[in-house]
Amino acid sequence: MSKISHHQLRIIGGEWRSRRLRFPAIDGLRPTMDRVRETVFNWLQHDVEGCRVLDAFAGSGALGFEALSRGAKEVIFLEKHPAAAVQLKENLQTLGASNAQVWAGDALLWLTQNPEPFDLVFLDPPFGKNLLQPALDSLQLLPGALIYVEHEATLKPQFPDKWQELKCKNTKEFYFRLFEVEEP
Repeated sequence: MSKISHHQLRIIGGEWRSRRLRFPAIDGLRPTMDRVRETVFNWLQHDVEGCRVLDAFAGSGALGFEALSRGAKEVIFLEKHPAAAVQLKENLQTLGASNAQVWAGDALLWLTQNPEPFDLVFLDPPFGKNLLQPALDSLQLLPGALIYVEHEATLKPQFPDKWQELKCKNTKEFYFRLFEVEEP
């Protein structure tokens, strides 16, 4: 069995600011960049504390760890790759975070079987795998929920009608957006 090399990410705000966490070097695993995370959490600055968070397609867990560091009540990490899921669990232990769980399995399967209410959802699936639209179609959220979506620039996802886009930025490679589920 070959040894997996590791990379590091830095938590940029909150209780664990400047803490570095390891993540495995896995093809296609791309943690949300520091400057993008900083923008996203500036958008969310008053909306993270005390909320239930879902980090679907967690990968390195950068978004979920950032939410925990900033006072999220609970974070559920969904990650299919076994090495990434193990590293997420190890990082939670390192931080002493007892208010988070890692579900090692298919995020789309979990979404269809667990229509739980979350206050904040991070959707940043691996690029080029056609996972975003099925995830969007599977999410069942209550009014007021916030959804962060990151997707490749070439993708034209169909967002649910009841989602209001609050913020949107893009680079040449990808878009990152924040939505809120509207009241009926």
